[in-house]
Amino acid sequence: MSPILTSIVTAAGGVLAGLALAAALLWRQQQALNRARYAADHDATTGLPNRRALLAALTQATRADAPFGLVLLDLDGFKTVNDTFGHEGGNDVLTEVGRRLAALGGTVRLAARLSGDEFALLVAGGPDVVAAAARAAWRAVGRHPVDLGEHALAVRASVGHTSAALGVGPRTLLHQADIAMYQAKQTGSGVYGATATTGHTGPLPGVRLRDLRGR
Repeated sequence: MSPILTSIVTAAGGVLAGLALAAALLWRQQQALNRARYAADHDATTGLPNRRALLAALTQATRADAPFGLVLLDLDGFKTVNDTFGHEGGNDVLTEVGRRLAALGGTVRLAARLSGDEFALLVAGGPDVVAAAARAAWRAVGRHPVDLGEHALAVRASVGHTSAALGVGPRTLLHQADIAMYQAKQTGSGVYGATATTGHTGPLPGVRLRDLRGR
């Protein structure tokens, strides 16, 4: 091979090697970006969408011309679970509850973990559909005990639900559903419903259920 041809082949090989290296770097950067985006919108313990993702979905739903509602769930006596089985056992319970809620399907468009032992469902449909989804979620959470190795733990939830009304924003929906969930826990009814335009006696605006209940 002539020196000129050798130089050309060597140069071409260097270019190809450089392109391959650049492609690999770009792929790794894209993978890292995808992981960061996923982590920003998902809960690390359950893998469910988090509060940020729920608020984004609620905002999008309020802009669409279709009825929808919000369901909030809070696990009863979860502090005792952590105290008895430790945080690892508590995380196992949260993960299993998240799996059961994510498996509901149907009119449930999104199942999310907000924080602690609080979960949320975005439901497509009118008030009757939202109420049915709330009851289905309550049954799904408590249908079977959660397997914690040597122990089978019965789990129950308090569930509040509300249906969207014209001009009602995501945070108002969250507040109304939170009040309904508080009522479900206080009355022991399991499931309690409200609408975003219905007034209720309950916590003052801005006060969350977690600040009021004994943990």
